[in-house]
Amino acid sequence: MIVAMTGISGNMGREALAQTLELGFVERVKVLLTPKKRNDKLLKKLKKAYGGRVEAVRGRISDASACGQLVEGADIVVNMAAVIPPRSDKNANASYLCNQIGAMRLADAVASMPKQAKLVHISTVAVYGNRTMQHPWGRVGDPLLPAVYDHYAMHKMMAERYVIESGVEHWAVLRQTAMLYDGIIFANISDGLLFHTTLNGPLEWVTARDSGYLIKRIIEREHGGEIENFWNKVYDITGGHMNRRTGYDTFADGFSIMGGSPKAYFKPNWCQTRNFHGMWYANSSLNDMFGYQRESVAQFWAAIGKKYAFFKLARILPPSVIGLFVFRRLLGDENAPAKWIKQGNIGKVTAAYGGMERAHALTNRWDKFTLISSKECGGNSECPAAEYSDMLLSHGYDESKGEEEWTLEDMNEAAAFRGGKCLSKEYSAGQKLLWQCSEGHTFMAKPYTVLGAGHWCPFCSPEPWKYDMLAKKSPYIAQVWYDSHDKSENFSYWFDKEGNACIERLPEDEV
Repeated sequence: MIVAMTGISGNMGREALAQTLELGFVERVKVLLTPKKRNDKLLKKLKKAYGGRVEAVRGRISDASACGQLVEGADIVVNMAAVIPPRSDKNANASYLCNQIGAMRLADAVASMPKQAKLVHISTVAVYGNRTMQHPWGRVGDPLLPAVYDHYAMHKMMAERYVIESGVEHWAVLRQTAMLYDGIIFANISDGLLFHTTLNGPLEWVTARDSGYLIKRIIEREHGGEIENFWNKVYDITGGHMNRRTGYDTFADGFSIMGGSPKAYFKPNWCQTRNFHGMWYANSSLNDMFGYQRESVAQFWAAIGKKYAFFKLARILPPSVIGLFVFRRLLGDENAPAKWIKQGNIGKVTAAYGGMERAHALTNRWDKFTLISSKECGGNSECPAAEYSDMLLSHGYDESKGEEEWTLEDMNEAAAFRGGKCLSKEYSAGQKLLWQCSEGHTFMAKPYTVLGAGHWCPFCSPEPWKYDMLAKKSPYIAQVWYDSHDKSENFSYWFDKEGNACIERLPEDEV
């Protein structure tokens, strides 16, 4: 078998490559490496370790020619390339070229093969947008509401829609949850992105090692002819009940290896109260198929504490010193919510807190701030779908039916729940239908794209972000949007040509 991979210099990609090469039947792995000097060193290292079993194609994923060279002769293509935050926050074009255009180019390359490879495309939990403890449980088919101003989530959402709708015969979209990797603390104490995390938001973690193992297992079982029913669906890469936390719990886990805690290092009002992403998963079908969940959050942090002497040394420093020199300095970063408040950046502050008034009113005292435990909402339960079904979002049609049982009536119900219509008068499984959204836009989409994957109008979402307006017309969106937004809000958010965050209140007649 020949495997092609992108993103092998990233945390998941590095693990996926190494573990895939453990499979004896994998003759060769073709990897796409950008023409950067650091990748020259990486290629030498790979050649020394694996010899001819690793073949490099030099180029960018946004280059159709490079993608064509990469997929030539491959049996499976795994796209793990991504420009992630904070880089994507600062360089929207890099995010667009890699996360969206690159995925499109790769899908086109696979679709053009004389004998098509099978495509595994890695997406992200960020496409779902913000969750609170009112609806912490999520699943494939939930509304896709990428956070306002989040280039990464926006481009990833557009990319996965393209893959689903493309001419690729066998594809799978895997939405990666929050991922733990060895350098995670160092990466997160260098940017104001740290404070985008909502303290009472649900997060479910998986390690980079387990994510890489998942890719290995997919390749292994595909080689054995065991997963025909896996293809042409969207899945969530989940972490399991042992890895469910809140934002606060996550900070507490990481800081504990330094002998500290969030309460010792920073103030609660430094963190956003909304406009983030993360959830707990009500479905573990991917793990049921491939059994990749092996490492717990607790095991991960214990190993990190032993691996890096830096964290042991931190224990001898007073928490106030660490708070001052490690965390407080981040408040001046351009990506920090505190900086937006100081600058009077109305758009970003409204998205993150609900407005300047609410941002200023948020307490800086932990004893006045209410923290929600993950246990209160069943975060440690092994059977969330059964016990917490009242917290699941509706998808607007009879979900007891399998895809093979869908009818035109299901299409009409799903469209109406989204504030629109299904304009097609006939339904045939797998065929694209004509839809209309609440704003009058018409578009073609496969039934699975809408009912199964949660996509809707490509013209309404995401930029400019008008979720306030759309929620007033779509029960599908409203059921989760108003967990963290007021019905009186009616804002439109966008970036101007210089990349500045803009906001305006829409007139009521536009609603």
